[in-house]
Amino acid sequence: MAANKLCCTLAIGALLCLGFAALIQAQDKPVTDVCLGCICEAISGCNQTRYCGGGVCGLFRITWAYWADGGKLTLGNESPQSEDAYANCVNDPYCAANTIQNYMTKFGQDCNGDNAIDCYDFAAIHKLGGYGCKGELSYQYQTQLTNCLNSFQQIDVRSSK
Repeated sequence: MAANKLCCTLAIGALLCLGFAALIQAQDKPVTDVCLGCICEAISGCNQTRYCGGGVCGLFRITWAYWADGGKLTLGNESPQSEDAYANCVNDPYCAANTIQNYMTKFGQDCNGDNAIDCYDFAAIHKLGGYGCKGELSYQYQTQLTNCLNSFQQIDVRSSK
């Protein structure tokens, strides 16, 4: 009987720890999936063709400096110092998205003065950088972002958590 109680207590404790770890992990990601998808749509039309040119790479058009500020994430066991580490990561949708999450954790701020940090701010940070997000976004980028977000209006994209 005591052994059963111990097993149940340990199992419940393990489940609580896993649930808590999942909650912490979700809180570490400030940008929603909808927001990431709309940033992708606005910046490149979500073109998943492996691409590097003009100082940017991947479907999110990430620069080397952005990737570095986002933690120099890599695929597999590749070294961040590898010549191909940057391009390999930012051309991979998951690695690129995690780079963006890290970048937004570092630079997230209210760029448009509406007293909320949301997808509109993250899109400005993504396009204009962590220190320039209060600047002017191009009409095309802003329109594509807004149209995408409006198509998901039943989902609350204004809140980041």
